[in-house]
Order: sequence, then structure tokens, then C-alpha cells
Amino acid sequence: MAGHEGLRRRSFIKAGGLGAAALLGGGASAFTGTAWAAPSGRLHQSPLSGGPGQAAPSGRLHRAALAKGIRYGSSAATWQVQPDAGYAALYARESGMLLTEDDLLWYRLKPTPDAPLDFGYGDQIVSFATGNGQPVLAAHLVWDEGLGEGWEPDALFGLGRREARELLFGTIRREVAHYAGRVRAWVVANEVTDGEDKDADGFWTAEPWYQTIGPGYVEEAFRLAHRCDPGALLLINEFGFETGPDAPARRRSMLKAIDHLRSRNVPVHALGIQAHLNADGFAQSFDAPAYRAFLSAVAARGLSVFITEMDVQDDGLDADIPSRDAAVAEVYARYLSVTLREPAVKVVLNFGLSDRYTWLQEDYPRPDGAARRPLPFDQDLQPKPAYAAILRAFQRAPARPPL
Repeated sequence: MAGHEGLRRRSFIKAGGLGAAALLGGGASAFTGTAWAAPSGRLHQSPLSGGPGQAAPSGRLHRAALAKGIRYGSSAATWQVQPDAGYAALYARESGMLLTEDDLLWYRLKPTPDAPLDFGYGDQIVSFATGNGQPVLAAHLVWDEGLGEGWEPDALFGLGRREARELLFGTIRREVAHYAGRVRAWVVANEVTDGEDKDADGFWTAEPWYQTIGPGYVEEAFRLAHRCDPGALLLINEFGFETGPDAPARRRSMLKAIDHLRSRNVPVHALGIQAHLNADGFAQSFDAPAYRAFLSAVAARGLSVFITEMDVQDDGLDADIPSRDAAVAEVYARYLSVTLREPAVKVVLNFGLSDRYTWLQEDYPRPDGAARRPLPFDQDLQPKPAYAAILRAFQRAPARPPL
């Protein structure tokens, strides 16, 4: 969950909470209660055991991806699927994995600094996913945003070290323990590296947890999450690797951060790449060989790769819908043709399935007033050229062992 080029961080929370913006087994065993191998090598019973009326999603995107050892899915939130039966049905059919969009962000989980933890929204979205046979990627344990209006903008920076540790690690401990065995993976650390404001290991020095707790907070968060749920897969998640003048530096910083964590035997299992893409000039600015080399370097370090928040911002495109949709689809095709050549890429998630619920429309509306169209399905829940491009990319992707 991130900003685009020129935006250091995105702001999720709007008045009323409607602007806020986890794995899996490979194949049918994820839904039939068979055992899956935890990262530690010991066997666990799948938390997604099939029951009466519980079946794997049947959509073509999910099935085409799964045939190649890839899990396809999307983010979702209670405020989207609960009041909108049509969207809930589309989501149940098309998404093979659920990323918690905002129900585990602190504006839901801990709406004010003194509020007790509220797992009500998180429980509802996890139950929704489990009922659909969708493994959950839960987000985020460490982030500097998502706090909501009940927090002062710079509240985290004003904490003393002891207070910051109690707040962050106490929340992680209770949250991961609460969902242990019910979610497949966690985004442990979101947006904690940087291409410029970084230390020797690539970590973002302006991050409030870095400044209050110290540079070891990322390592400590991973170790704590692993202790609370040893079977969960743990991710470090970041944006800005694809295009822009700072993309090479951001890729280098992430590799340094991974090297540091791995050198200390920190249980980090995958890199999450947000993949918020921009259609304007993408073909010219996307350095495919460099990006492919970055993915290979991540894989060589023993990590899987998750594409966690993929969408296409349509700035710079004419408002005309047919031409705009074609250009967005071309970005998906170009990006996925490179990305899916790397066998370590095991998960591809859109940030929302339908333009009806895209964060871009609310947070970054087009200057001309035309509705954003960044996702596979339109506002009427009908497939667009982007849908066909993603489907073809899965069909043409080389097969790989599922995660």
C-alpha cells in the first residue's frame, strides 16, 4: 500500500472510513483439509479445511494461475463485500486469495491510542475468506500509516522508546496470536526501506518506529510474529521497484535489507512487491532486464515473491474509455510477461477486483474528472481488456512448483 512516483506515502483514511485501503497450498489441497508444509518443515493441518458448501473459487483467472503454480487473488474489505452482494459474489468466484485491505489497519484495530484492540472487523473478513476457500494474506503488522482520524498525524514520532516498543510489539503479539492458524501469511513490515533516506542496510531512517525503537525493530517484528505463529509465511512489502529515477536505488536498498535479515537468520520468507503501475510512459520507463534481474536476485536469496497490490493508474491517457482500457491492458501484459518468467513469483494479487472499489478514484482522482479504470472488472462488474491481458499472461506463464 503505497504512493506512486512523487508520493512518498499514500494516505488511506478518509472521513467515515470508506477510503482505506495474507497463503495457500498449491492446488486443490489448500481447500480439502490436507496437510501443508510450514516454513519450519513441520506439518500443519490446513486452516482452510473444506466443509459443506465450501469450495475453491471457480473463476478463470484463479484457475489459469493455479494451473501454472501461481495463486491469483485480490484485496477486499468488509465495507465492500458486506453491503454489496454482487461484488461479494464476483469476489468469491474470481479471487483465489484475500489480502486484508483495511480491516486489520489500526484505524479498525486500534482506532485511538488508548483503545483496546478490536478484532471484530478482522474476524469478519477472515471468516468471509475462509468461507470462500481463500487463503488470507493479512496486512500490516508494521506500518507508519493506516492510523485514522483518532490519532494525531505525528503521534508515533512522539513516543518514548519503551512506550513505542510496548505499543508496536504488544499489538503484534496479540494480533498474530489471535489469528494463528487462520491466516496463511502476514505482511510483517510494510514500506520500511528507501532509496535515499536509508541506513547501511537499506532501511528507511525517517520511519517513526526506526526513530523511536531503533533499526532493529524490523528484525524484532519478524521474530515475534514467527514465535506467535510458526506456521505462517512472513513478508517484507515495498513499492517503487518498477519505474522512476529512484527505482534502481530502491531495488538495491531492498536487496541490502534482505541480505541483512538473512545474515541474522531472521524468518523472512517472501518479498511482497506492491506493483502500483503507471500507464503514462510505462513502455519507455520500465527497464525489463533490470527488473527481471532484481527478481532473480531475490529468488537467489531464498525468498519467494508475491505481487501484492497490482493496479494501473491511468494518468496521461485520454479519457476515451476504449483507448484507455487498451493502454491499461498493455501495461498489465508488458509487466506480467516479464514478472511471471521468474519461477519464484508464486502469488499475484490485484488491489481490488473492480473499478467500483479502487483507492485511486478517491485518493488520486483524474484531473479531468473521468472515473479511474485500473482493475480487471469495471464498475458494473464486467470484465475489461485488463482481465483478458491478465488471463493471457497466466496462460502463457511457465509452470512452477506451487508455494
